[in-house]
Amino acid sequence: MDADSAPARTRQGWWWKALLAGLALWLATIVVTSTTRSPHLVPTLILLGSLLVPFCVVLFAAERISGNLTSLDAFMAFFLGGAFGVLGVALLESKLEASPWLYLRVALVEEFVKALILLVLGRSVAPKTAPQGALLGACIGAGFAGFESAGYAFSAAVTANGLDLGSLIQSEATRSILTPVCHVLWTALLGAIIFGAAGQASRGAARGTADGAEGRASRYRLTAGVLAVFLGVVALHALWDSMQGLADAFAAVVMGTVGPGAPAASQVQTLSPALYVAGLVLVAAAGVGALALVLRHHKPRA
Repeated sequence: MDADSAPARTRQGWWWKALLAGLALWLATIVVTSTTRSPHLVPTLILLGSLLVPFCVVLFAAERISGNLTSLDAFMAFFLGGAFGVLGVALLESKLEASPWLYLRVALVEEFVKALILLVLGRSVAPKTAPQGALLGACIGAGFAGFESAGYAFSAAVTANGLDLGSLIQSEATRSILTPVCHVLWTALLGAIIFGAAGQASRGAARGTADGAEGRASRYRLTAGVLAVFLGVVALHALWDSMQGLADAFAAVVMGTVGPGAPAASQVQTLSPALYVAGLVLVAAAGVGALALVLRHHKPRA
């Protein structure tokens, strides 16, 4: 089948339809669970709240992939990125000890595991382009975020005093809102730069070569740009995780808690949440800006 006769991919907007329907179902589950207090509904509530937004990210990506990267690849990236991601991270993070560099080490471990999964799942994709790498990375990051959020929701729900639905719902709502601008964004950025570097080599190869030469040109390349973006993603991740502590420290410095006339601790606690939100916004904006720059730099030119 030639290019002219190939069926065109249609964008049906299933991601936002699924998001609205899933949100309504999640709210209904909250009402029924709160009314009946049935522990059998807790797994349903955890799965819906933790996987809804990540699943919609995969639907968004599946409607935009092209080449030999299929919708099935997007869903496989979601499940494999989630399952193998949390397992690999759990094994590696179990060796970490408390230290001032803990957040940086956690970020390094998690981004390394996701990057490794990306390299394995994307090895057969050809030709490699930055947009396709970003979509595949977003699916892996979405899977990791969904499985990780389910663990946090379970931990929030189970307390010494029994089931805490309020903490469970708060955990799910917060992490669902932030998912697109943390794990999804960071792994999309890694996918864009890794595939972009490989695709740049492919475009630089001579036209009209054999298929084997095209495959060799689509192999991964460790460039200065790839290394810089990986370290940048680790830094963004570490800043994100440590933002609460940074906000508390900065609030104390701004309010001047030392010396005569120092404000009460309640005043510092009032300023800290605003600084925390502002810090997350800055980190998210930096990630979005970096992704836009990578996609623009690796945009195919006629």
